[in-house]
Amino acid sequence: MVVPARSRFLLGSATVLATMLYAIDSTIVNVALPHMQGSLQATQDQASWIVTSYIVISAIATPLAGWLGTRYGLRAVLATCIAGFTLVSMLCGIATDLIEMVLFRSVQGAFGAALVPLSQVVLLREFPREQHGRVMALWGMGVMVGPVIGPTLGGWLTDALSWRWAFYINAPIGLVAWIGLLAAMPKSAPDAGRPFDRTGFLLLSFAIGMFQLMLDRGQTSDWFASTEIVAEAFAAAMCLYMFVVHSLTRAHPFVDVHLFKDRTFTVSLIMMFAIGIAVISPSVLLPSFLQQLQGYTPTEAGTLMAARGAASIVAMILGARLSSLFGPRVTMTIGISLAAASLWMMARFSVDTPAWLVVTVGVLQGIGTPLTFMPLSLVGFSTLPDRARTEAGVLLTLLRNIGASVGVSATVALLARSAQVNQSYLAEHFTPYSADRWLAAGTQPGANSATGLLVGEIGRQAAAIAYANDFFLLAACTLLTLPLVLALRGPRQAVVPAGAAAVDAGH
Repeated sequence: MVVPARSRFLLGSATVLATMLYAIDSTIVNVALPHMQGSLQATQDQASWIVTSYIVISAIATPLAGWLGTRYGLRAVLATCIAGFTLVSMLCGIATDLIEMVLFRSVQGAFGAALVPLSQVVLLREFPREQHGRVMALWGMGVMVGPVIGPTLGGWLTDALSWRWAFYINAPIGLVAWIGLLAAMPKSAPDAGRPFDRTGFLLLSFAIGMFQLMLDRGQTSDWFASTEIVAEAFAAAMCLYMFVVHSLTRAHPFVDVHLFKDRTFTVSLIMMFAIGIAVISPSVLLPSFLQQLQGYTPTEAGTLMAARGAASIVAMILGARLSSLFGPRVTMTIGISLAAASLWMMARFSVDTPAWLVVTVGVLQGIGTPLTFMPLSLVGFSTLPDRARTEAGVLLTLLRNIGASVGVSATVALLARSAQVNQSYLAEHFTPYSADRWLAAGTQPGANSATGLLVGEIGRQAAAIAYANDFFLLAACTLLTLPLVLALRGPRQAVVPAGAAAVDAGH
């Protein structure tokens, strides 16, 4: 059922706000962690669970959102999740100890898991097909801009007020989104034709949860040199294998495996995974590069990165027009090329890179990423029946989030190890017997302040090379997705999933 024209603006605004709730909250807390650590009397390792609990529970709950939306109706589930997310955000703001904070963040992640995928499905379902490009541009603003402005907003709220306002800010946004959704979206009949596959859900939940824990704990536990990481990897692999076998042998599996017979949808999942790596990882690496190596304050670093968010908004508006003129594959090719070019330019950053170049790279990346993400969000659904959209949207979101987790964990691990190797290599050129190098540096070897400054500069240059290695790797991964664009195809007679076919046959 398509909503009346007079209600479309309200519904679009409400769903975009719901998307931004989750997208902003995934990064807004990161800059406030040091303040939260002191206020809640937690160690640095304990404080990391404030972020980890949100990510892990959100990843586990994401697949469940598809079944809930189909079983109880999109309007009811999305409205409940918005209200629950907003309420638990207030509880996070008044938490008095670490246990309360981790508990509330876990519940917040559970409610927030449905916001992004179900918001997308609502827009595709309630708006006419000819307006899908436009509404996906609006929805994409929430997905792409939210993680960019999250650290800047969180830093400003923490400095001006307190870290608790990083959670309180969700109250007015959530309230407006909740009221707008209930007022604009018509009720839909629930679908009781598909039973809940409890075994499949538990197996997939354990697989995702163990995989997320492995990624989050890997760097601090020395990866596969740790028994904990090996056990988590083994548990994730076994649960995933059992889930696949179970899904192939059950009449109504938790995830309909018939969806993967559609080539366009399967390729879209792979590309969404790659986008998760290429989009989120630079957002994590660049702020630390600017602050630790170039001496910018958090506010200054956030200001330099704001150009990326502004460019993303413009690209979202232009992306719909480009897709209609040249088609989604041409638009995605342009977007991937721009994103890869920006990451290649970042791979040439040094400790002396000027601010204008940082802004230029941010603009290129801000344009390239939406030109890839927005058409892909539409193409992924284009060959599927309407009944499969809810589950397909959840899977696309899940793969993007897993890609982001893999990208962040891999780049952070590579950064640490590469910095150590580079520092050892550079230090070889400054032994006590390298008189010419010490004279060029204007000092002599020994325990003095000049030597300390020189050692510090060696570490700084080694870290800069490590960042460059990370950005180069991300650029290469982005370019590898270009051939996949050729495998995408336009709308055709969709492959009807078994569950949907059974429901259709019953009507």
